Amino acid sequence: MNTTKVGLFGIGLDTYWPQFEGLLERLQGYQKQIAERIQGFGAEVVNVGLVDSPETAREVATSLKKEDIDMLFLYVSTYALSSTVLPAVQKLKCPIIILNIQPVAAIDYESFNALGDRGKMTGEWLAHCQACSVPELANVFNRSGIDYQFVTGYLDEPVVWEELQDWIEAAHVAKVMRNNRLGVLGHYYGGMLDVYSDLTKQSAAFGTHIEILEMCEVKKYRDAVTDKEVEEKIKEFKNTFVVVDACEQKELVRAAKTSIALDKLVAHHELSSMAYYYEGESGNEYEDIVTSVIAGNTLLTGKNVPVAGEYEVKNAQAMKIMDAFGVGGSFSEFYAMDFNDDIVMLGHDGPAHFAIAEGNVQLVPLPVYHGKPGKGLSIQMTVKHGQVTLLSVVEGKDEVFLLVAEGESVEGPVLHIGNTNSRYRFSIGARAFMNEWSKQGPSHHCAIGVGHIANKIDKLGNLLNLRVVRIC
Repeated sequence: MNTTKVGLFGIGLDTYWPQFEGLLERLQGYQKQIAERIQGFGAEVVNVGLVDSPETAREVATSLKKEDIDMLFLYVSTYALSSTVLPAVQKLKCPIIILNIQPVAAIDYESFNALGDRGKMTGEWLAHCQACSVPELANVFNRSGIDYQFVTGYLDEPVVWEELQDWIEAAHVAKVMRNNRLGVLGHYYGGMLDVYSDLTKQSAAFGTHIEILEMCEVKKYRDAVTDKEVEEKIKEFKNTFVVVDACEQKELVRAAKTSIALDKLVAHHELSSMAYYYEGESGNEYEDIVTSVIAGNTLLTGKNVPVAGEYEVKNAQAMKIMDAFGVGGSFSEFYAMDFNDDIVMLGHDGPAHFAIAEGNVQLVPLPVYHGKPGKGLSIQMTVKHGQVTLLSVVEGKDEVFLLVAEGESVEGPVLHIGNTNSRYRFSIGARAFMNEWSKQGPSHHCAIGVGHIANKIDKLGNLLNLRVVRIC
């Protein structure tokens, strides 16, 4: 369902083909190379060939419309009339990437001028004149209110293929978000005004379906758990985490029962992400559930169903984006600053993304959940050292936008308090980072993934028509 489907057509001018022998076949060969490379990035490519007249443009647009493509790659193979292109893109109404890709970095001027036949020389030039149409297309698209982006370079240039792969990955993530079924369980943490979300705005921005869940359904599944299921789930805990000796058997059983119930909840509603929080009267039946969710929600997060605590819907969205890019997306908040080492510490007592841990992931007892009722098991881990990207989905006064920063997870002392906890360094320094990040008005949570992917998030924002603010 989530395979990205892209359309590809080249553009040229039908007048050229009888004038310059072999030109059409040569350009079609370049287009075939492009199609094969794109397909190698995991996309389904609908290659409708080279369009050289307004009539053909309408025909291929109809064909691509039926294919329901996610994105169009428009390959400028040589000069083409804008009247050949406009009818197609008007009909398709999908994101457009104009490929201004030459065969080589530069024409071999000496060999070119030695051809001795100005007709052959013109044909050779036309095989390299991709840039000729680019301003014309931009002019017409601008005047027609059609959005587009460029990839400019030459066939063997690595940066060209990196850009194309980033666009394909961004289109994949946009599709994942459109198909995302986000469950919300319980209620907001009272008083965290920054965490409160407009669920309609989230659906409008990302296409996400939001499923309202009930604690009584979780209890129903939990009450029906068998001893055999508990035994298997505890084995899963021990295979995934380092279960410290201080973890009591009764707490492992309690967490296992809740984890099994959460698995069944996710399966029943076909959820692909979730946000949760609950507290009621002290000692109520649901408290036994909500104080034993961290292990199970961490397992779900590492299995591509990211879960955010404190009913942080926006951060569940950010975590899902990072997970869809394949870089993790661990639930985090700001813990402290170390001005001596110029770093910021982030972590959380809630679900973690165990797949991006540095070393082992510990399951530990926590005698108190700060600011929350009860006690239970928690996750203690550090995000993998090296490049990281922070992402926050922000609901501003008038819009939903994406806030991103690239940094580094670095070695050094952390707080062993039964939470996820890591040290992060940023190119602009800890002080400037905190100021600039906070000025954008995100909630106090963010999602952290491994690697630098701000360029991909920029492209995702373009595809979703969301503003992207990059701090560093």
